[in-house]
Amino acid sequence: MKQLVTYSLMAGMILAAALAQGQGIDKKKLMTDNTQSPGAETAADIGGKHIWIYYHAPSVNSRKIFNGAGALQPDESVWRLGADFATVLHTDANLDLNGLNVPAGDYSLYVALNKGKWDLIVNKKTGQWGINRDGTTTDVPADELGRTAMTMSKPASPAEKLKIDLAHTSGNRGKINVAWENVEASVPFTVK
Repeated sequence: MKQLVTYSLMAGMILAAALAQGQGIDKKKLMTDNTQSPGAETAADIGGKHIWIYYHAPSVNSRKIFNGAGALQPDESVWRLGADFATVLHTDANLDLNGLNVPAGDYSLYVALNKGKWDLIVNKKTGQWGINRDGTTTDVPADELGRTAMTMSKPASPAEKLKIDLAHTSGNRGKINVAWENVEASVPFTVK
C-alpha cells in the first residue's frame, strides 16, 4: 500500500512539474504502477487533430458504485471520473462538446452525479489530485470551463473496470463514452 501511495504521489508531482515548466502534459509521465486502478488512455484522430484522455481505471470489486444509499459515488456529488489524480483531456482542436465550447488545450474532467442525470464538467486546471483528504472533490466551480449534459444508458453487461472511450463517429464528429458498474454515459462532440 505504501508503494502504491508513493507511485501515485510521484505521478502527481511529475505532472505538476511539467505544467509549471510550460511543457504541457506528457501522458507517459502520468503512468504509474497502481495495480488497483491502473492507468488507461483513449485517443482519436479526427479532422487531422489528436484528442486523448488519460485516467486511472478502478474496479467495482463487489462494491455499490452509483445510485442511492451506500454508494461509493453518492448522488448529488462530483466524481473525479476515475481514481487517483483528476482525469486529463487533451485536445489539439477546438471542440464543441454537446454545446460547450472547449478551446484546444489541456483540461481535467469530472462528472456531476445528479440522480441518474449526469453532467460532464470540463475544468481548466490540470495536475490536481482528484479528491481532497476529507473525500470532497477538487473540482472548484470557479475553475470550470463549463458543464454539459451526458446521455445516460445501461451497458450491455456490467462493467467491472471503469472504461472511457473516445470514438470517431463520422466526419468531424466523435463521442466520449463512460461505462462503469451498471451505468453508461456519453457525450457527443464536434471538432471545429
